Amino acid sequence: MQSDSNLRETLRSIDHKSYPAYKSLRGSYRFADYVLSIDHVQGDPFAAPSHVRVTVDAKAAAFPEYAMKNTRTRTALADELLRTFAAQINHFTFKAKGSGKSGLISVTHCGQEILTRTACEVNEKEITARFAVGFPANGRTINARELEKILFTYLPECVKHSFYYKNLDARRIRDAVELAEDQQAVRDQLKEQGLVAFVADDAVLPRESGISSRPMKQSVAFTSPESLRVTMQLPHRGAVTGMGIPKGITLIVGGGYHGKSTLLTALELGVYNHIAGDGREFVITDETALKLRSEDGRFIKDVDISMFINDLPNGKDTHHFSTEDASGSTSQAAGIVEGMEAGSRLFLLDEDTSATNFMVRDAFMQKVVSPDKEPITPFLSRARDLYEQAGISTILVAGSSGAFFRWTATSRLTSQKRRRHCAKNFRFQKKSHIRSPCHTVTGSWKKIKTVPQNAGITGAEPCAKMSRSG
Repeated sequence: MQSDSNLRETLRSIDHKSYPAYKSLRGSYRFADYVLSIDHVQGDPFAAPSHVRVTVDAKAAAFPEYAMKNTRTRTALADELLRTFAAQINHFTFKAKGSGKSGLISVTHCGQEILTRTACEVNEKEITARFAVGFPANGRTINARELEKILFTYLPECVKHSFYYKNLDARRIRDAVELAEDQQAVRDQLKEQGLVAFVADDAVLPRESGISSRPMKQSVAFTSPESLRVTMQLPHRGAVTGMGIPKGITLIVGGGYHGKSTLLTALELGVYNHIAGDGREFVITDETALKLRSEDGRFIKDVDISMFINDLPNGKDTHHFSTEDASGSTSQAAGIVEGMEAGSRLFLLDEDTSATNFMVRDAFMQKVVSPDKEPITPFLSRARDLYEQAGISTILVAGSSGAFFRWTATSRLTSQKRRRHCAKNFRFQKKSHIRSPCHTVTGSWKKIKTVPQNAGITGAEPCAKMSRSG
């Protein structure tokens, strides 16, 4: 390993040379507080920037034991450090001048989720940060003086204020780690309480726009229905209340623009932990949850979709189904089977993005086209078997067909909605005599409305006839 002085000498020796001379910089260099590694050098100033890595000794960084004790806390710490580092380098990007991407300093953009990222890794021995630097040039002539500014002035400042505990906000570090431990506590209690998801009271579910994952300002906070309210005991925040969605079949129903899909999207992303201030910190879903939709035109190879589709008119084998251009129904059937094979315990479906003929066939359509002439067995005809035999729960959003209530008719709801806001305050009125693994969440507009059990559904069978209780 070379020293930082060797790097400085090399930079000055290649100044004003042709751009490919930058490739002589590849290697590792020991600075006073860290090791700098140049892993890849771009071909010219207009190409993708060079790959650079910084490694800090964990003992020198001196983070407290509570932040380093296990993989979960180290992941939360790495996420916080990466966000801090990104904010630091943002002050210096493009301060070094030149052509093309000269002077660019960038790192992976972090969203609202807390993820394991290679951009910043923390283990017992070291902290590693990976980022990109645009090596400066004038045209295709090396401007080494500008790169020297980046590597010897800007970068040491960023590292100093990003990866050393003494220079960071200790409260922010502790809060990030404690939040991760509280979120894991909720995940552990989902299993203990027989739940597949939890949405905390006062959670903010809607986002500020369709292209932003930040919380909507002045939105209505979520309030759990009393019938589904549960309490989670967390190691740092104590008791937290919210809506616990039990295992089984849950139907979310409401009018247009009432936030049905907003709630489902929050549950879909609940497989990830979220940062403080996101509003969905305690929207926690079974980590195996899978959002399913129809994918017209997708490729399918040797998937057994016979539990849903059989006796195709063209005689195609559905036990080993393959196609380069799947229909809506075959694509969704394949997605469900693939989810089962992957070990998912929870399916999330939205009526709006599902193949209608695959989801349900009402009583009238069954009279028009007899079951023996219909190759598709609707998903909802299999949903109960999926739960009772395979232990796979379903959460379904619907707003147009009352046929879905055939499988879910245990609760009634009133909700309040403020104009332009998707989040809701929910109230439930639950029929105590109904016992099944099915749950219905229905929404109304401003005034109270209730949905009578099996209202207007010809031939519907009540959930009370099911053998298992929820």
